[in-house]
Amino acid sequence: MREFNTTELCVPRKHYMVDISGRVAQARAMVERGDYFCVNRGRQYGKTTLLAALRKELRADYEVVT
Repeated sequence: MREFNTTELCVPRKHYMVDISGRVAQARAMVERGDYFCVNRGRQYGKTTLLAALRKELRADYEVVT
């Protein structure tokens, strides 16, 4: 059963969450172009969740250091 999460990284199979695949695709395109970017938002905007999803997406093609 899924639940709302307000304190940590969202896990899709455990928590309700918005589809962030578009944001992940944008960030991946920036990485592939070699762009620098900053993830800067207020609390509860999904910064950590976005970066975790991006890390998972990039693992197949890049060495990801966290």
